[in-house]
Amino acid sequence: MRIKINAIGLSASALAFAALGPHLALAQTPADAAAQAKPMDCANFSTQTLGLKGTSITSATPATGKADVPACIIRGATHARTGVDGKSYALDFEMRLPSHWNGRFLHQVNGGNDGEVVSAEGGGGLLNALGGTSALARGFAVLSSNEGHNGKDPANASWHLGQGTAFGIDPQARDDYGYTGDAALGPVGKAVVNRFYGVAPATSYMMGCSNGGRHAMVAASRFPDRYNGFVAGDPGFDLPRAALQHAYDVQSFMLANKDVQKAFSPADLALVSRKVVEVCDKLDGVADGIVGDIRACQKQFHLSALQCTGAKTDQCLAPAQVTALNRAFGGPKNSKGEQLYSDWSFDSGLGGKNWRFWKLASGIPPWGNNSLIAVMGSASLASIFTTPPTPTSGDPAALVNFLAHFNFDTDAPKIYAKGTFTVNGKSITYPDSAWDFMAPPHVDNPHLAALSASSHKLLVYQGQSDPVFSFNSIARWYEHLNANDNGKADQFARLFAVPGMNHCVGGPATDGFDALDAMVNWAEKGVAPQKLIAHVRADNKEVPANWSPTRTRPLCPWPKIARYKGGDVESAASFACQ
Repeated sequence: MRIKINAIGLSASALAFAALGPHLALAQTPADAAAQAKPMDCANFSTQTLGLKGTSITSATPATGKADVPACIIRGATHARTGVDGKSYALDFEMRLPSHWNGRFLHQVNGGNDGEVVSAEGGGGLLNALGGTSALARGFAVLSSNEGHNGKDPANASWHLGQGTAFGIDPQARDDYGYTGDAALGPVGKAVVNRFYGVAPATSYMMGCSNGGRHAMVAASRFPDRYNGFVAGDPGFDLPRAALQHAYDVQSFMLANKDVQKAFSPADLALVSRKVVEVCDKLDGVADGIVGDIRACQKQFHLSALQCTGAKTDQCLAPAQVTALNRAFGGPKNSKGEQLYSDWSFDSGLGGKNWRFWKLASGIPPWGNNSLIAVMGSASLASIFTTPPTPTSGDPAALVNFLAHFNFDTDAPKIYAKGTFTVNGKSITYPDSAWDFMAPPHVDNPHLAALSASSHKLLVYQGQSDPVFSFNSIARWYEHLNANDNGKADQFARLFAVPGMNHCVGGPATDGFDALDAMVNWAEKGVAPQKLIAHVRADNKEVPANWSPTRTRPLCPWPKIARYKGGDVESAASFACQ
């Protein structure tokens, strides 16, 4: 069985309402839905209660009734099957249903390789973009899932560190991870809400960061009528291409040191960060430790200015380091010089711990202390983002070796490959390439016509210092979208850059803001976000000591940036989006 759901053909809204069943109760507004809600006894919720063919409820657990604790935690599964690899697959899910429901539904889409049902709270790694208050605590009914596979399936133990990517052998599991899992689960989540409260959610949202941000962007393209709004944080919307950067980084950093972990010390990267700030800080009108004008910075900053003229010290970079870092920031190319992914911007967060963790070293002994790109990134590129999948032994040395010997002429095109291949001695047909199931349709020439026609909204935010997905890539995507829509894309889609922020969170940044509240106001009240007010989070340990703990900044809709207009340098009110 193969699930294929697109924004054309059978209406996505028709599918969604069909899943809610004959007892659908509708309310015009979230307040109406909340007022009409009559929650059932959690202990009585069952497979029979839900009544959806192919969906089973495995548990329904009552909980205390505080606003931030669900009245009911429901766990279940749908689309259980056996894959072509002989292993068991299912879309496992969890729903948390609050006592004080606000009439809304949130589909929480998770990051990494998925494979785990993360607690359905609309919080966790999203809290910085939720202003510190989870969606569940606000009264949303929240859905979370494993996207169709178990990343810790004991049957895949022989894959070792690559265990979470073993599902890449199975074509349907790939599609579920890409988008069909979301398409199947959204209607199930709404059906659970309808059965439990006796009324359907009046408005629905999808939110995630990293791969979760990619999920949201893909859904906004493929089935935009199912959700009133999509919040996509640091989205890996072009993830197969971005995964090529992992190999390019490793091969680039090896020019500085064969042991990538030693290619750049923390002091080396802190030096680069300080120099970026020194050169670019005032380009937005004030010296405040924030690189607000990231585009202008790239014209002013030159890494060569840090090259040692004599012996290597902490105050300069060796020539090989300059070469390695410039090569990596130029983005992957093949032998013809063709750009295979984006270039990158130098920003103040280059010295952040998150940047080092992803790119250079993790400090995790079972990983051989290798970086995240050299573990999960390598295994994903081998098993999921190229076709046919290339299983590795999953030990640290083998995973680094895969990246070190990745061929950008012959291996890189495999992200677009499809067809029938022999994998582990078995002939398997892959009708979709990694690019097909991971990226939004028409991503290189984006229009989002269906999203615009639905009057639903997409809000994207991205750290300028993200080490995983290039800010330049999402900025170009948005500019292309806006050009295709004659400069009117901001009526349904907006991008917000977060200066200094690493991947989804952290770095020398005002990285606390409320993207979900901004989306609700936009989707339900028609109030488009002119800016997001960001603040310093108390638990961000990389905020410079000379910043006020009450510092705020406006995050502006791209391509506008926050320019200083005068006044208290610690206050967002002293800046204008221009």
